[in-house]
Amino acid sequence: MSSIDETAAAEGGERERTRPTWLRHLGFTDVGVVYVLIALVIVFSVWAPDTFPTMTTVRSVLNGMAVPGLMALALVVPLSARTFDLSIGNAMGLSNLLVAWLLVEQGWGVVPAILVTLLAAVVMGVFNGLVVVGARIDSFIGTLASGALFATLGQILSVQSITGTPLVGSFSKVATTGVGGLDVPLFLMLAVALYIWFFQTYTVTGRRIYALGFSERASELVGVRVRRLRFISLIVAGFAVGVAGVLLASSVQSGSPNIGPPYLLDAYAAAFLGATQFGGRFNAWGTVVSVLLITTGTNGIFLVGGAPWAQSMFSGVVLLLALGASNLEQAIRARSWIRANARQLRGEKSDAPVPAPDPLTTDAP
Repeated sequence: MSSIDETAAAEGGERERTRPTWLRHLGFTDVGVVYVLIALVIVFSVWAPDTFPTMTTVRSVLNGMAVPGLMALALVVPLSARTFDLSIGNAMGLSNLLVAWLLVEQGWGVVPAILVTLLAAVVMGVFNGLVVVGARIDSFIGTLASGALFATLGQILSVQSITGTPLVGSFSKVATTGVGGLDVPLFLMLAVALYIWFFQTYTVTGRRIYALGFSERASELVGVRVRRLRFISLIVAGFAVGVAGVLLASSVQSGSPNIGPPYLLDAYAAAFLGATQFGGRFNAWGTVVSVLLITTGTNGIFLVGGAPWAQSMFSGVVLLLALGASNLEQAIRARSWIRANARQLRGEKSDAPVPAPDPLTTDAP
């Protein structure tokens, strides 16, 4: 590296340190999803001025992001612990069917049916924990297999009278009651996001899960109970998926084991895209904003008359871009640190060393 490059790097590092904190947090690597969302709204508003920029569309988008948001939030904690959960789609479908089966076939009350369904969802999370942590099976393969088992249970439980019978009565009000045209599921999703944010930011367990995501071996060396944390992360995912299944059953007024798997792609797209925002880690609010982006895109495609496959393609493109952006962000931060500290790395004296980039931020699960 030439002296000119060293000088430029040092000046760049100094400028970065003297920039106001709030200005640094407005960069594209921190809130780029917000800028893309704004651009998307402008494009669809110009493309479909009579249908897209309306309060009806706003309410539709916000209410429509509740279930996808819960599914994506279910992945935040496991992914923070470097643990995949590919069973969430089938687990949600089984939860969706179970609450309908209890209400229609067994004649249970609304509250007992919901509580038992949520308990069953937690049991599914425990089962995933036994497979991944207890049996030490790779989480990608293990949860894929457990998801197949959940799908099989759903097919066994499924009968025509369940999938086709409307769920009337007080249960139907669970997903339709709200304020100002915004339904209860949206507020529940935001409450779950708030809890996950608090859990990850202010609890010892949450911060240890972040550390586990950075380095499992290092966490073990300092006495962190790694296996226990991974187990907990899968239970949290199971509970969130159960809530999504119950809310979806109330919303569509029926139960089906096949209703959950289509949410899997959007959930992972939102979780990975959210991990590139607000600090570069898997986090609740980045995931929520990413779900809003995906829901806005799919609704906009529908309103402009796009083909059904275009919505799935949009989600797939978002996932690929999210992974690419995450890798690019890591490379940029690493290169900036190396350039700014080139003299120190060569053993020369440096007047203005720049701290190393946060490994938790730059290391992808």
